[in-house]
Amino acid sequence: MAKSAAADVSASTTATSRRADWRRTAKKALPYYAMFLLPFIYYAIFRYAPVIMGVVLSFMDYNVYKGILSSPWAGFKHFLDFFDSIYFARLIRNTLMLNLLNLIIVFPAPIIFALLLNEVRSAWVKRSVQTISYLPHFVSTVIVASMAVTFLSPSVGLVNNLLVQFGAERTAFLQKPEYFWSIYTLIDLWKTLGWSAILYFAALTGINTDLYEAARMDGANRWKQAWHVTLPGIAPTIIILLLLKIGHMLETGYELIILLYNPNTYVTADVIGSYVYRRGILEANYSFASAVGLFQSVMGLVLLVIANKLARKYSETSIW
Repeated sequence: MAKSAAADVSASTTATSRRADWRRTAKKALPYYAMFLLPFIYYAIFRYAPVIMGVVLSFMDYNVYKGILSSPWAGFKHFLDFFDSIYFARLIRNTLMLNLLNLIIVFPAPIIFALLLNEVRSAWVKRSVQTISYLPHFVSTVIVASMAVTFLSPSVGLVNNLLVQFGAERTAFLQKPEYFWSIYTLIDLWKTLGWSAILYFAALTGINTDLYEAARMDGANRWKQAWHVTLPGIAPTIIILLLLKIGHMLETGYELIILLYNPNTYVTADVIGSYVYRRGILEANYSFASAVGLFQSVMGLVLLVIANKLARKYSETSIW
C-alpha cells in the first residue's frame, strides 16, 4: 500500500515537472509563434481558403446570385462534361506537347548555359553575360507578346524582312497553327534561360575544387572534367528541378498564349489554362472552370508522385 502511494506521488511529481517544462518551453517559443501568426493568417485566408472554395465549386452548379451556400450540388457533372467535350483531346495534346518541348529544349538549355559559362575564366565576362541573360526575365509578358507580334509581323516584321532578303515569301506566322509551338518554345527559352540558370550557378559553386585537381592529375581534359565532375556535382539540383517540371506537365504559361493566340491557331495554341480562362472568366462558368482546374492539379500530383518514385528508385535524390 505504501509502495502504491509512493508511486502515485512520484507520477504526480513527474507530471507536474513535465507541465512546468512545457510552460517554460512555450514561454521561450512565444515570440516565434507570434512571428508565425501573421504569415499563417495570410496563407489561411488568401491561399488555403480559395483553394478549398475552388474544390467545393467544382462539385456545385454555382450561381452568383444564390451564393455558395444556396447553390445546388452537381456532383461529377462538370468533370464528365469536360471529358466528353470535343475540346478535351485537343487541350490535353496541346498542353502536353508544349510541356514536352519545354522539357526537351528549354529545360536542358540553362544547364548547358551554366556549364559553358563555368568554363569562362574571365570574371568580368562571366558577370556581364550572367547579368545580360537575366534581363529577359524581368520583361513583362505583355511586352514580350508585343515584341513577338512586331518581329513576326508579315508587313514590317524583322523576321519577314530578313526572309525577303533571302528570297523567301512573307508569312503570317502568328496566323498559322503549325508555327505556334515553335514560336512559344523559342519565346519561353529566351525569357527563362538566364534566370533558370541561377540555381545551377549556385550548385556549381558547391562542388569541391579538389575533385577537379584530382581529375587533372588523372589526365582528364576539360570535357571529361565537366562530364565526370561537374555534371555529377549538380545532378541532385537537376533531378529536383526535373521532378518539379514533371509535376507541372499539365500546366502552361497561358498568359502568353492568351496574348498570342487567335481563332486561327486554336487548334494548336489552346491549352487547359486558356480554356479555363475563357470558360471561367469570359463565360462566368465558375464551377466548370474550377472542375477543369482541379483535374489539372490532381493529374499534376499523380505525375509528380510517379516521377518521384522513379527518381528514388534509380538515383539517390528525390523530393520525399
